[in-house]
Amino acid sequence: QLQPVESGGGLVQPGGSQRLSCAASGFTLDYYAIGWFRQAPGKEREAVSCISSSGGRANYADSVKGRFTISRDNAKNTVYLQMNSLKPEDTAVYYCAASRGLIGLCVLYGAPYNHWGQGTQVTVSS
Repeated sequence: QLQPVESGGGLVQPGGSQRLSCAASGFTLDYYAIGWFRQAPGKEREAVSCISSSGGRANYADSVKGRFTISRDNAKNTVYLQMNSLKPEDTAVYYCAASRGLIGLCVLYGAPYNHWGQGTQVTVSS
């Protein structure tokens, strides 16, 4: 079964940094746009960032612009989300999702992504 696998979550203090990884299990990420999404307790899932299959295009939610950076290393079959200047409101379960249908672009909504990971918890607290 094609499923991304997230890692790197945990507890971090406000103002700190954390890097999440999204690795492929059972498929090669090269042809897939990847999106990062998050869901906090009692809130709807929201898009955080995405990157095209080549890495040439990336998009960010306004809430994370200037603080988060998405990147990919296709040789390692992994996509990263570097999160800096973390705030308590960044606390959520973070999911990565893959889409084969987005060619040369990525989008900040969930419908085109048809392979989802199980999520990794990020908690920002002192």
